[in-house]
Amino acid sequence: MRKKTVQYIREYRWSNVFAMIRNNLRDPKICTDTFKGKLVVITGATSGIGYFTARKYASMGANLLCINRNLQKSENLRQEIEGEFGVKCDYKIADLSSLQDIFRVSNELAQLELPIDLLIHNAGVYLTKRELTIDGLEKVFAVHYLSSFIMNFLLMDKLKTKGNARIIMVGSEGHRFAAWGLRLDDLNWENRKYSGLKSYGSAKTAQLLSMIVFNERFKNTGVAINTMHPGAVKTETGQENGPLYRWFKRNFFDKTLKSPEISAEALYYLGVSKELEHVSGKFYNLTTQEEPAPPALDREVAYELWEQTLKITGLKEEHS
Repeated sequence: MRKKTVQYIREYRWSNVFAMIRNNLRDPKICTDTFKGKLVVITGATSGIGYFTARKYASMGANLLCINRNLQKSENLRQEIEGEFGVKCDYKIADLSSLQDIFRVSNELAQLELPIDLLIHNAGVYLTKRELTIDGLEKVFAVHYLSSFIMNFLLMDKLKTKGNARIIMVGSEGHRFAAWGLRLDDLNWENRKYSGLKSYGSAKTAQLLSMIVFNERFKNTGVAINTMHPGAVKTETGQENGPLYRWFKRNFFDKTLKSPEISAEALYYLGVSKELEHVSGKFYNLTTQEEPAPPALDREVAYELWEQTLKITGLKEEHS
């Protein structure tokens, strides 16, 4: 671990930090092309970024399949989208912190007769205290990383068959909080003090590392996978935390944040724009390409994490 830390320190560039600060002030590029009749799968679509993204794609003619936790909110969204835009808005109910639910919904998606044109991993959680899932896994890691990994893995064949499909993972500049790298020996935060920022940064770093390997697996298939920081926008993330955190977020953080509509515009551009038709394996701050922090670019760790994730999830990779 110490060897990796020294390596990362040498690889850090102040120019990348300054670029991130500049890019945080930029507006996203806008795509005006329609997406009529295409199928878009979005996780966490009943609020925040997911909600505005669902509305954006529906307004441009896309049909939606939303993966949400709450049945009533999902039904309300379906009625709103179908009534206002005249497109199809189906949904599946799943708790993306549960491996059983993740596997079930991923297999259901893999068995769909319709091709999936775009898959957006948006569901997220932010915790100030360590919580374990029903499977005994650290919750932030499970929701942000394992859910997207399992879904991408089980949909690989379907997406390859379709070709010209895209995956967008809603990542974060917060991956930079894992400044000294991913602790492969303690992914569950059992042997060190838990920190909300560090656990979030680690999960987002893991997500970016998985993109390295998935990008290799999708090479020459027409499938593109990219990750996007959604900007400093107001969302409901963090509602699972205590009243003090929620009060502080409502009265301080939220007052400095922008509308999630800018994230929706960026996600539409990344999902539809012809300029990105053959672009894959990249990280964007909204629609501006950036270089992630060194720990998120470590190919050796990316492949070690891949193998460890297969063991955690029980997934099997077929080798030709």
